[in-house]
Amino acid sequence: METKAAYGTVAGLKRVDGHLKVTGSIRYAAEHPFPGLVYGAIVSSTIAKGTIAGIDSKAAENSPGVVAVISYQNAIKVPGYGEHDLKTFNEDKIYFNGQPIALVIANTFERAKYAASLVKVKYNKEAHQTSLDANQQNTYKPFGDDSDYHRGEANAYQNAPVKIEAEYHTPIHVHNAMEPFAVTALWDGDKVTVYTKAQAIKSMQHDIMNMFKLPVENVQVYSKVIGGAFGSGSPLWPYAKAALIGAKMTGKPLKVIMDREQMFTMVGYRSPAVQKIGMGASADGKLIGITHEATGETATYQQFGEGITDTTKFLYECPNVDTHYKLTRLDLSVPTYTRGPGETTGVYALECAIDELANALNLDPIEFRKKNYAERDPEENLPWSSKYLDECYTQGAAHFGWDKRKQKPGSVMQDGWMVGYGLGCGAYGAGRAPCTVHAKLGADGMLLLQSASADMGPGTATVMVKIASEIISIPVENISFELGSSALPNAPGEYGSITTSSVGSAVYDACTALKEKFNQVAGNGGSEKLDYVKILNDHNLPFIEVTHSSARSEEANKYSAHAYVAHFVEAHVHPATGEVKIKKVVSAVDGGKIINPITARSQIIGGVVWGIGMSLMEEGVLDHRYGKYVNSNLGDYHLATHADVPQIEVVFIDKKDPVTNPMGSKGIGEVAIVGFAAAVANAVFNATGKRVRDLPITPDKLV
Repeated sequence: METKAAYGTVAGLKRVDGHLKVTGSIRYAAEHPFPGLVYGAIVSSTIAKGTIAGIDSKAAENSPGVVAVISYQNAIKVPGYGEHDLKTFNEDKIYFNGQPIALVIANTFERAKYAASLVKVKYNKEAHQTSLDANQQNTYKPFGDDSDYHRGEANAYQNAPVKIEAEYHTPIHVHNAMEPFAVTALWDGDKVTVYTKAQAIKSMQHDIMNMFKLPVENVQVYSKVIGGAFGSGSPLWPYAKAALIGAKMTGKPLKVIMDREQMFTMVGYRSPAVQKIGMGASADGKLIGITHEATGETATYQQFGEGITDTTKFLYECPNVDTHYKLTRLDLSVPTYTRGPGETTGVYALECAIDELANALNLDPIEFRKKNYAERDPEENLPWSSKYLDECYTQGAAHFGWDKRKQKPGSVMQDGWMVGYGLGCGAYGAGRAPCTVHAKLGADGMLLLQSASADMGPGTATVMVKIASEIISIPVENISFELGSSALPNAPGEYGSITTSSVGSAVYDACTALKEKFNQVAGNGGSEKLDYVKILNDHNLPFIEVTHSSARSEEANKYSAHAYVAHFVEAHVHPATGEVKIKKVVSAVDGGKIINPITARSQIIGGVVWGIGMSLMEEGVLDHRYGKYVNSNLGDYHLATHADVPQIEVVFIDKKDPVTNPMGSKGIGEVAIVGFAAAVANAVFNATGKRVRDLPITPDKLV
């Protein structure tokens, strides 16, 4: 039985901001009211490539409540646009269908949307290319020589006694967070305040500074709470640039809100990919060679690349590995980071190939992985900071019931459904960035911690309060963590699974320094339990405060640090209809020391739910005649719902990493999705004997 506490249980601390969210007491990006607020509606291009021949905005300008219509014809010149920026409202060129080309501003949201529909645009169309499959020959190496990696002999798999060759396809995956993007911008002379949805608050501040050539003190960014992002909330997107321009030109506070269709073209997406893997092993199951080629896409005006082949270089012990990464430029908006960027795509192919080779060898997939377990990083030739992936195999299998799996595909039926078990593993770097935290403990016994971090849903403030409480030994209800403002001390963006390690370390160090300062004031050596309020009152002090910066140690550079996961999936497939149901999931995670199990478990569940969507339903579909999405809504772009999600069991190894940070944690937000799609594909194969290599796995591919 769990022991109840005021703010949580022995399993962890409940969300300290939960009450604010469920009561609506905290405002999201679109909810900030201001006197004289006006609303902006974006007009998007309807062609994929060309130039604007003319814009007729008279009807819109004469529509009731309209304040202004802004386009390249009348917009202010932005001084900070760079060579590879999408120069919103400063050029007539069209780079993709759905590109913002005008902003209609009115005194209500509805009037702005209606007037935007009245804007008429003429184009000079040019031939466009939007298909990755049709442009496989028009590629380049985005990172120069670093786009390729070689260890040992290239294509060594070809000489192996047992080998497989396969091609895997993943489609466009669109950021469809619950909260659409929004921004409110207010100018006061040459100073601007922005309320938006930003994962990286300091970076957003600097992007706005650079755009308008402003000093840091002239730009204030607020992003107190985020309704989901996982990569899309990092850049300064064109819709936000449009809002900044519109607010400056009208001199009014201006709010711009994305609709769901615009979310498909204006805030990035996961690049589709075509991957070819050749893999070979000895007859007893020792890997001899892996060749992994991947091709993704980027925009014509800007490059985005990611490490699709990176995990292949180190996840398994293999003497001969060569990887190759290429991009093709298409007339689409630029892709961006999407949960587990690079790894999610690449490990899908890698872990499917591992399963295919295990099947060719007639080996159990866990046994095959254990035969090729890497005891140190074969890419960097470094020891691991810690690695308990073998325990993920063992504990995950025990919780899942892997011993019931049949090696022969298609051999288990249950209530008229074919049943299969699948495994997919993953890894993600355990990084840490510099961070600064201000800590202030007052005579009222309240501790305030401040840092310009963000919270896009994982419970950042909750974890920081828990770390602080354990270090400084005061109740969690007496601690608050302020984030979401560029005026606060420097913090990295919330991405790459670095927040707990980076901001948490700074909280840990700041609280340690604050505790030492109290010891100095009290004149003891730190052996006695501190009564902070008494010390302050005895010395007539209103508070004691410290500001502390924390960074990765030099010692950490001597190790390779990653979080690991092993996903176990039971899939049922209907033999007549091809319908796939996920019936059971066990995810075993090596995330170092788990700081707060409640929110950590939610992170893994979120990754699994997204992985179910990726595996079975998510696909951005383009009509390449027009370069336009045909399913840019939540009715046609299918996401996993409650009915698609089974009970998910999360198993944490929960062993402290001695290197990564003082808490011993490793980030888990990204790794939660890595390898899951492969687990589903492998389970479907085990159920049916049919190997589906192009996601999503829809019924038509199984009948």
